[in-house]
Amino acid sequence: MDVSQVLVFVILILNSSVLVCHGGKTSRFSRRNDISVDMPLDSDVFRIPPGYNAPQQVHITQGNHDGNGVIISWTTPDEPGSNEVLYWAEGSKEKQSAEGIVLTYSYFNYTSGYIHHCTITDLEFDTNYYYEVGLGNTTRQFWFSTPPRPGPDVPYTFGLIGDLGQTYDSNRTLTHYQLNPAKGNTVLFVGDLSYADDYPFHDNNRWDTWGRFTERSVAYQPWIWTAGNHEIDFAPDLGESIPFKPYVHRYPTPFEASESTTPFWYSIKRASTYIIVMASYSAFGKYTPQYKWFINELPKVNRTETPWLIVLMHSPLYNSYVKHYMEGETMRVMYESYFVEYKVDVIFAGHVHAYERSERISNIAYNITNSKCTPTSNQSAPIYITIGDGGNQEGLATEMTEPQPSYSAFREASFGHGIFDIKNRTHAYFSWHRNQDGYAVEADSVWLRNTYWDVEDKSFIASM
Repeated sequence: MDVSQVLVFVILILNSSVLVCHGGKTSRFSRRNDISVDMPLDSDVFRIPPGYNAPQQVHITQGNHDGNGVIISWTTPDEPGSNEVLYWAEGSKEKQSAEGIVLTYSYFNYTSGYIHHCTITDLEFDTNYYYEVGLGNTTRQFWFSTPPRPGPDVPYTFGLIGDLGQTYDSNRTLTHYQLNPAKGNTVLFVGDLSYADDYPFHDNNRWDTWGRFTERSVAYQPWIWTAGNHEIDFAPDLGESIPFKPYVHRYPTPFEASESTTPFWYSIKRASTYIIVMASYSAFGKYTPQYKWFINELPKVNRTETPWLIVLMHSPLYNSYVKHYMEGETMRVMYESYFVEYKVDVIFAGHVHAYERSERISNIAYNITNSKCTPTSNQSAPIYITIGDGGNQEGLATEMTEPQPSYSAFREASFGHGIFDIKNRTHAYFSWHRNQDGYAVEADSVWLRNTYWDVEDKSFIASM
């Protein structure tokens, strides 16, 4: 086979895996089926730690605004036990202690274990820490690393996971992320955690199993939480009329550090990023608390300190799948002009159980009478990435709108995770990894140039 024949063969292979259409690319990759099966309750990933009242469901998230704080959470099943966390820097012989709080809640016919939250602040930046929770023979030890001090050219790597659930596919997603050689330092989680509300009577035992399942990652690196629709748990027919009750009791956020009034919307700084978390399922119209907080928050972002501005939400504003089509339209109309004005770099969302990446586009010219209601290229606008492909039991969203819209750069209905790797103030690299591939394989990727710092404001496609 000569060189020209080899080239033709390679082109045919590429064309068989990617369909080029009116918009960007629609992948033709086909998995065996789009149904996800729950792992059985006796799976090792759900195993209860040995010993009486041993801490379980250990997880951490950022504990203050700048990044040198952590909230450590865990559950004891039998009695409150100790609220104390012992912690120390790697190489240090001196252990410090911090006291947390303990709480419980009831939901229909379920009563939780004793849920502990302990906030530790004033840690050293860019430092490895060990911590212990529990008492006596059931003490458990974990570790984490604080991020570098915020600064414009600080490299940092985030993982992206959404709509995870607790199926075999969920397990593949988490394993795939953990073994990815890119080595994410922190997970940006875009909502829909346990899917407990999909089980009969909103079975809150499924919050416990999910907490044990994810502990192998979230006990060792922070997951930054976004509330999704499966966290609402509003069930007045069961006598449960307080939205988000299990989620709020179990997964705290450092919302007060950014002067938010609720854990559902807040901001943090982490290395060279400023992250704004928005709430798709809390009131966001004009004059609402979320709206007032958001418009006051954007001017606070100092792009000379944290050049990368990221927004997390659950429901995507741009979505070319049939499932959940245009559900984010109200929020898009309300907030898109702000995203463009303040040059948000990327918006990550979930909700749609598939993957999609947009071009840099906006649809903000419409004024009722001018008929300008089509998304157009705008190099001050964010890239929109939907990554609700964690693997939950509801399965994949396989049906797509046709033809593919011009704003859609790449889409594929497969389970996987993302990596957002910040190199410096001007460049970052995003890659998407489907579960069926090797750990280092990138099914889609793109170089991003920072919209604030780069004069050309272009994004470059790195691979198909």
